[in-house]
Amino acid sequence: MTNYQSDLLRLLNDRGYIHQLTDADGLDKLAGETVVPGYIGFDATAPSLHVGSLVQIMMLRRLQQTGHKPIVVMGGGTTKVGDPSGKDESRKMLSTDGINENIASIRRIFDNFLTFGDGPTDAVMINNADWLDALQYVDFLRDIGPHFTINRMLTFDSVKLRLEREQPLTFLEFNYMILQAYDFLELSRRNDCRLQLGGSDQWGNIINGIELTRRIDSKQLFGLTTPLITTADGGKMGKTASGAVWLNGDQLAPYDYWQFWRNTQDADVGRFLKLFTDIDIKEITRLENLQGSDINEAKKILADAATTMAHGEDAARDAANTAQQTFEQGQAGGDLPVFEVAEDEISILNALVNIGFCASKGEAKRMVAGGGARIDDEPVKDAGSVIVIAGDDIKISAGKKKHGLLRRAT
Repeated sequence: MTNYQSDLLRLLNDRGYIHQLTDADGLDKLAGETVVPGYIGFDATAPSLHVGSLVQIMMLRRLQQTGHKPIVVMGGGTTKVGDPSGKDESRKMLSTDGINENIASIRRIFDNFLTFGDGPTDAVMINNADWLDALQYVDFLRDIGPHFTINRMLTFDSVKLRLEREQPLTFLEFNYMILQAYDFLELSRRNDCRLQLGGSDQWGNIINGIELTRRIDSKQLFGLTTPLITTADGGKMGKTASGAVWLNGDQLAPYDYWQFWRNTQDADVGRFLKLFTDIDIKEITRLENLQGSDINEAKKILADAATTMAHGEDAARDAANTAQQTFEQGQAGGDLPVFEVAEDEISILNALVNIGFCASKGEAKRMVAGGGARIDDEPVKDAGSVIVIAGDDIKISAGKKKHGLLRRAT
């Protein structure tokens, strides 16, 4: 069904979020009649989420934009277990204090995308440790365990992937899908939550929660997943050669975040504008049909809109100005990454590594050999070159898109 009547499903469909729906007609009817609380769970394994989680955050934003209630569930309890979905090996165990610190840090990200409060459509953030930590394990197994069979659990991709690759899947992780299903049951009881959203890899976990709630409480819940978001060349969204694209400005500078979106492939511009910005669909249609070098203007608009949403207008404007100075005017923009050199000189290899452009001296040597390293826009031809740091900042570049400043430490 694509002729949706509710604002929620029309918006999600038009902007490319829908991959699977448990009951399209039922959810469409419910969303047209009442406020639907819907949730997505996020584990707190790091102080920040990255761009790979952004489509889920935007789904919660769409929920709120169409008059429904977003519930952000932080996995204070499930992070102690670890989601095996899409993982080749077990994650390291985090302390409770470490998990709570990560949750506090991640909360700042959501404040940029959602409006929190006590109103009927205001977002709320809930920690599933509130109920999971209080479980009496034997009682829990007696009440919830009979609704899950090992036969069925072995068919889930998260389990099959680990077993096929002969990687250990601990009994602790095997419990994750039961705990996530229980989350949906608890949220249904505590918050009248009717909808769980997630990526396509969460489909099995979502179905588990729906079936568990139907069996125990005889209540109908709904599930909706997004397609796997990849780039036009088949790469994973949010993964770059230099690492994850974090949403927290403490872990990735707004300029680098802006630059990530500016470097979007031509074929992805329209899709990413729909998924990751609030720009009107008609304007997106115009932008994605630009040809030749004109498509670069659409990429700048994408970068501006995405960075404004995550870091604010000032950060987006500063990033755009820095990019213009660096790429179009040949100057060293003020928002570029800076490495302060403690001595009067530094080797080109150490400079490339310390500013973060290369992961190792070997990679830096290859960069120089390939002609990609430049100092003040002049190519460096000798891997043994030494840069003298005197008064003014020195511009260092790696390839066409990485630029930074070397500065004498004071």
